[in-house]
Amino acid sequence: MESSGRQVVPLRVAERPGDAELLDAFASHLQTQRGLSAHTARAYRGDVLALLAELPSGGDGDEPGTDLSALDLPALRSWLAAQAARGLSRASLARRAAAARSFSAWARRTGRIGTDPGQRLLAPQPEDAVPEVLSVAEAKTLLQVARTRADDADPVHIRDWAALELLYAAGLRIGELVGVDVAEVDLGERLVRVLGKGATERVVPFGVPAGRALQEWLDVRAELATAASPGALFLGVRGGRINARTLREVVYRLTALAGVRHLPPHGLRHSTATHLLDGGSDLRSVQEVLGHSSLTTTQRYTHVSAERLRNSFTQAHPRA
Repeated sequence: MESSGRQVVPLRVAERPGDAELLDAFASHLQTQRGLSAHTARAYRGDVLALLAELPSGGDGDEPGTDLSALDLPALRSWLAAQAARGLSRASLARRAAAARSFSAWARRTGRIGTDPGQRLLAPQPEDAVPEVLSVAEAKTLLQVARTRADDADPVHIRDWAALELLYAAGLRIGELVGVDVAEVDLGERLVRVLGKGATERVVPFGVPAGRALQEWLDVRAELATAASPGALFLGVRGGRINARTLREVVYRLTALAGVRHLPPHGLRHSTATHLLDGGSDLRSVQEVLGHSSLTTTQRYTHVSAERLRNSFTQAHPRA
């Protein structure tokens, strides 16, 4: 959610003709040199577009761009304050500040500005929110509904079941699942190789139910494939690599059918981490499964487990 008590109205920001090349170069830098995902690069590009819209134009030519000499610390602080006034959450403000700092540093290194004002830009730290997760029973219900739906032998329904099983079994991000190729799945060893954030590869195990679902999907995958289909594990109805939006819609559709709590697709990943810790896995192992660069990120799931334990104690102990 973007707001805390106030409704955030999305702003439509017009891109100055002269800024397109600048923004594209910045987004390319984020992906090729910093190894950020295409999704993150697009998000940062949009944040910087909003920032540039607050600065004066750089000329009166046919394609005027932004006057980057106006990019200083007061301008950055003013822009961030305006974002906060719109009701954006602390997490959203932190991301916009990170985008601005990245852009400022890049613009300085590439000679577009003389100093780097972003070095001194501070932003609120994101709330240490405990992620909402499915219970183990809810996860079982969700996957059973997906499996039952696939009993009609519709290849799309079998694909959806297999995708959901693998998302939960391996704790993958939607973007990671989209990028998996058939050749990166080892059904014999029940391992999948994924490309995570920062272009880092990891190999993640998955269980027997996910392996069974994947085998059934691979048996019918050819029904969606075309001569031009890539080697992607999951295909769309037209035979191309499935996109993230379609997979998100699959998760929302199946959670609604199952009648479990309404979570975003990333909630399955949160659920995987929490269930692993509840089952006795150590933090380092969960960190490796999820592909977190920092153990601190993984540690937030211990709060979920502690909270669930506290609730169980309160409900069951006679002297709670």
